[in-house]
Amino acid sequence: MRADNSIHITTAAKQRHEYTRAKAIAALHELDQAGTAITFEAVADHAGVSRSWLYTQPDLNDEIRRLRSMRHRTPTTPTPSRQRASEESLRQRLDIATRRNRELAEENQRLRRQLAQALGQLRDDNADPRNNISVP
Repeated sequence: MRADNSIHITTAAKQRHEYTRAKAIAALHELDQAGTAITFEAVADHAGVSRSWLYTQPDLNDEIRRLRSMRHRTPTTPTPSRQRASEESLRQRLDIATRRNRELAEENQRLRRQLAQALGQLRDDNADPRNNISVP
C-alpha cells in the first residue's frame, strides 16, 4: 500500500495561494502608489493572476472597489475649452448620424421588399405543376 502523500500537495497549494495573494497585494499597492487606474484587469495583469481569481478573494475585491471609488470621487482636470467639441460640431455629427440612420432604414426596407419578392417568386415557381414534372 502506498503512503498518503496528500499533505505535500495540500501544503504546496496553500503556499501557491499565499504567493499569489502576495503578488496581487503588491500589485495593488504599486498601482495605487503610481496613480494608475485601479481596475480588476489592471491588478490582474500587473500581478500575473486571473481576474476571476481576484473576484473570488473578498478582501482584495473590496479593496479594489474601494480604491476605484476613491479615484472616481477625486475631480479630474477639466478638458480645456479649446479641446472640447463645439455645439456646432456636435450638432453636425448628430445630423450626419441621423442622415446615415435614415439611409440605412431605407436600405433595410428596400432589401426586405426584394427578399419578399424573391420568396414569392420561389413559392410561385414551386407551386407551378409544370416545374414539378419528373423525368423517368
